[in-house]
Amino acid sequence: MVYSPERKSMYCPHCEGIESGQKTEGTSEETCANCGAPVRAGRFASSTRCEHCGNYIVFDKKVQGSYEPNLIVPFKIGKEGAKEILKKEVKKRAFTPAGFLSEATLDKMEGIYVPFWLYDYLAHYDYVGEGTKVRSWRSGDKEYTETSYYRVVRELDIDFDKIPADASIAMDDGIMDLMEPYDYKELEGFQDKYISGFLSEYFNDDAETLEPRAIAKAKSDAEALLQEQLGGYSTLRAQHKRLDMDRLGFSYALLPVWVYTYSYRNQKFPFYVNGQTGKVIGKTPMSVPKLAGYSATAFAFSYLIINLMFMIAAFWR
Repeated sequence: MVYSPERKSMYCPHCEGIESGQKTEGTSEETCANCGAPVRAGRFASSTRCEHCGNYIVFDKKVQGSYEPNLIVPFKIGKEGAKEILKKEVKKRAFTPAGFLSEATLDKMEGIYVPFWLYDYLAHYDYVGEGTKVRSWRSGDKEYTETSYYRVVRELDIDFDKIPADASIAMDDGIMDLMEPYDYKELEGFQDKYISGFLSEYFNDDAETLEPRAIAKAKSDAEALLQEQLGGYSTLRAQHKRLDMDRLGFSYALLPVWVYTYSYRNQKFPFYVNGQTGKVIGKTPMSVPKLAGYSATAFAFSYLIINLMFMIAAFWR
């Protein structure tokens, strides 16, 4: 039984049975319960796919006890939906190799639940500074400038809810930041049925180790909120700035990502699709033949235009 984002339920991919409640018992981390072949899973894998028979395996011990996630955003977009999103995106990119979205390569796309720590903070920002407002006007043949000075005081109380930091070494932090935002209104309590049919990891680093990333995000957002409150001055000079942050708590969550990797000229080009919102992140390779064809066409067109201009000039002499 695997989870289907389209059906929003468990189903059997062989007989299409829905919510039978059956579950393979006795799954170990060494062998596949379906075909008995050895299973080679990564160190942090909590669910994987058997490379021999394609059966999806959930490692119960890695989603229980201290490894059990608090929250999960279930996949909202299935594989076929992710394929269509990629096809629509690639149509905008003229020089993509013809085989980039072949069905054979698209079928290798994998849905992955990426581990995240979500932090809650209560922040207080104190700011004191000196601002100026300058106005100029002309009267007769004289120009006047008036500079007014202000003492600028701001106090902000900011409630940060679920600042994310991905806890997967395999996933690039910058890419995961670009995957945001997720709609946290769709967070649910964790159920292992959601990861059946997908790959998943448990956290690679603990919450304390990764907290500096969340703090940096919160500080950046706090600074942006402060600057919104300081508009309207010609100049502004800070005399006192202090940001105090108290952590209220944190949660361990799994968030969905579709990953598609294309190899072109011995280089890998990974693409990522947010499994909830459909946001696409990735850089496509440039097809050398397509680029050469475009260059040749552009050169021929330019050559034709130049010759036409010479012919018109000669006609009017």
